[in-house]
Amino acid sequence: MSAKPRQKPPFRAEIVGSLLRPTRLLDAREQQRHGTLTPEQVWDIEEQCIDEAVALQSETGLHVCTDGDFHRRHWMLDFVEKIEGLRLKGGLPIKFHNESGDIEFSPPRFEIFDRLDHKRDISVDDFRVLKPKAEARDLIPKQTMPSPMCIHFRGGRAAIDANVYPDIEKFFADLTAVYRKEIAELYAAGCRYVQIDDTNLPYLCDPNLTAQAAQRGEDPAALPARYVQLMNDVLRRKPDDLTVGIHMCRGNHASSWVAEGGYDPVAEIVFGEMNVDGFFLEYDTPRAGTFEPLRFLTKGKTAILGLVTTKKPQLESKDELKRGIDEASRFAPLDQLALSPQCGFASTIEGNRVTADDQKRKLRLVVETAHDVWGSA
Repeated sequence: MSAKPRQKPPFRAEIVGSLLRPTRLLDAREQQRHGTLTPEQVWDIEEQCIDEAVALQSETGLHVCTDGDFHRRHWMLDFVEKIEGLRLKGGLPIKFHNESGDIEFSPPRFEIFDRLDHKRDISVDDFRVLKPKAEARDLIPKQTMPSPMCIHFRGGRAAIDANVYPDIEKFFADLTAVYRKEIAELYAAGCRYVQIDDTNLPYLCDPNLTAQAAQRGEDPAALPARYVQLMNDVLRRKPDDLTVGIHMCRGNHASSWVAEGGYDPVAEIVFGEMNVDGFFLEYDTPRAGTFEPLRFLTKGKTAILGLVTTKKPQLESKDELKRGIDEASRFAPLDQLALSPQCGFASTIEGNRVTADDQKRKLRLVVETAHDVWGSA
């Protein structure tokens, strides 16, 4: 296997986003909860921990870094709570699973009670912290955010006030405007790499979850096209030098997951028509199905294969990863493939059941395997 080295994102060796929170960061948040530390003091500690996180990513050989989600308690909530017109309203009636059974953790559901609007910074301050730390180590800073699809799927039409939005297309137009403004502000702050995290397209590959969407009054068969249109509308006027990837996640909390099923039900329209530069795909277990859906990947797009699990401490072998890449290259050109962990190490603040050493070894494995396969990370 051989392919040309890559000089711009997405890189051959990638990271999805969240990292295990250091103990002192967790302690600081607990002290804030008890009123013994101010939010400003906690922010300062988060900044110090982000500096260490960027150093870790540099040490493993990555060319890209994130802030580890260290300013967030949850991969999604801290972002969407800043959107005007939206509030948390209960949770989705689904279960997280692991090899020992089910765990109690209900993903949040949202209610739209007023016009959606972008009136304050959502993630720009986070990026301003990350950017100089990344550039000091010659890394490309990547800003992550939850997908706009999350706002709709986790309640559907029934959770959108009909008096506010009698026409659902007005809701999607306002949602598009919120995301366009946030991305524009990130770009103005110097961001050139954005990753949008989505659980809902993979949920639509699981018959149990599509049945629940139907119970909420949605047409699961129509949602993939609606969501591809939404993403394309958000990105329609994005600058040419802004790279955007989408991470398609089946759920990640405390080493457990939600959805099962391959990408087949959504692959043709998503891989073929969504105008993003890269697809971060979970391929760490048989739950993800085969690589065959990659045949729909169109020219110029990259499939980043999440072959390294973040849910277990066991370290994969290089040979195992290379076999996976080789199998994937039967359906998509090797030059359109890359490698990453399957998800973040701590999508929620508790983190997965791995250690900081496990995390470092897995990131280094991604880089070393990418060097072996493509000649560059």
